[in-house]
Amino acid sequence: MLSTVNRVVLALAGLALLVLGGSVLAVGLGAAPPSWWIHDGTGDVLLSAADRTRWRDEGWFWPAVVAALAVCVLLALWWLSAQLRTRRLAEVLVETGDGEGALLRGRAMENVLAGEAQALDGVERAQARLTGRRSTPQARLDLVLEPHATPSDALRRLSAQALAHARDSAGLASLPAEVRLRGLKHRAERVS
Repeated sequence: MLSTVNRVVLALAGLALLVLGGSVLAVGLGAAPPSWWIHDGTGDVLLSAADRTRWRDEGWFWPAVVAALAVCVLLALWWLSAQLRTRRLAEVLVETGDGEGALLRGRAMENVLAGEAQALDGVERAQARLTGRRSTPQARLDLVLEPHATPSDALRRLSAQALAHARDSAGLASLPAEVRLRGLKHRAERVS
């Protein structure tokens, strides 16, 4: 959820900057601005002559401004690439014994792992996600437990059955897992 909000805020900020920059460019190229716009026309400038010449005697000012803006652009591009990069593992390397190995689709292993976890007693819903490297994957599981399930029992069954089966079937030495447990919301029962 947080990553979705992060991407929406980033897209809105980029759209606002694009609209503002495009409108300034359009006015500079001769388009007639609306009466409420901050620039009056093609003769209007972003920085007045007094603002531009205030720091003329200081040789460090304009290179510092350009360097700061370049750093801001680089940080924004880095942040954008970090937002768009997928952290989900695309494939898992399965050791076949012949030295070559085989590749298993990460989504397929996630679906099987989630299906086996959801089939366990006391688990209402399950989602799985693989991260890490293809030779040493790590699992992240979100389990929604039924109202009367015991979390320690569900975790023990998950470790002994679903995770062990996934680890053995992929020929992995280990499959570290981070499990998040949540209880299913339900109404309180009446006691009589």
